[in-house]
Amino acid sequence: MNLSTVIGILVGIALIVLSIILSSVQPGVYVNGPGLLVVVGGTLAATLISFPMYELQQVSRVIGYVFRHEEYSIRQDVSELANAARLRMRGDFARIEDQLDRIENPFLRTAIQLVADDTPQEEIMSILNWRVRRLQEREHAQAHVFHTMATYAPAFGMFGTLVGMVNMLYDVNGPDLMSTGHNMAVALMTTLYGLILSNLIFKPIAIKLERRTEARVMVMHMIMEGTILLAENRSPAFIRETLKSFVTQHEDELRGVRDEEDALSRMPANLSKDSES
Repeated sequence: MNLSTVIGILVGIALIVLSIILSSVQPGVYVNGPGLLVVVGGTLAATLISFPMYELQQVSRVIGYVFRHEEYSIRQDVSELANAARLRMRGDFARIEDQLDRIENPFLRTAIQLVADDTPQEEIMSILNWRVRRLQEREHAQAHVFHTMATYAPAFGMFGTLVGMVNMLYDVNGPDLMSTGHNMAVALMTTLYGLILSNLIFKPIAIKLERRTEARVMVMHMIMEGTILLAENRSPAFIRETLKSFVTQHEDELRGVRDEEDALSRMPANLSKDSES
């Protein structure tokens, strides 16, 4: 479970509900079925028009990633590369084939398979770069759907506002002031619903998916670097030590850890300069 997503949604909803309760004489007026129908229905309809059905089906499957904490087996990937290098130096290609069956990362499995087949480095990099671009394009399209929905929601909120304003102005000279107040409530609530859906649901989901793609691409670039070293028949120890910097940087980017910078800030000035030179 991704706690940041769950906590963020719960805190956002709690703040909205609490602000309504503390500031409103009748909190029930903020529940407006027609206004919610206009915003949600209009946003979904416009999204269906904007994207083909197969893309929307893919998006429905990735929503679960927003609420699930995804562990990246980057240290395991480094171990797999180092093990493949050890077997390659021994010429034990049969065990490399057995190792491929146990590798869970399909990108890493493809990379080691290409090296085991003595594929030229240029072709290996071309194939792996194509895989990275394909992943970026696919997941960028998924995030783009939610960015688009974040744009549509306030627009249909404004549409509901205009409908409510037209009805209010039509009845402004009538004897029924309650009808005028109801239309005014619809006019204002649709804008509120649109802003909440856009900024609390759709846009944060899009950003979360983009951050997930960045993390996955970082791991793929690390695997590509290790694949180059594997193709050059470097030693397992050299591959492991070279990729340690990728592991540290990956954890810093995902968790916000600044251990290296903190360590450098605590170093004496002359030692820090010696290390840079």
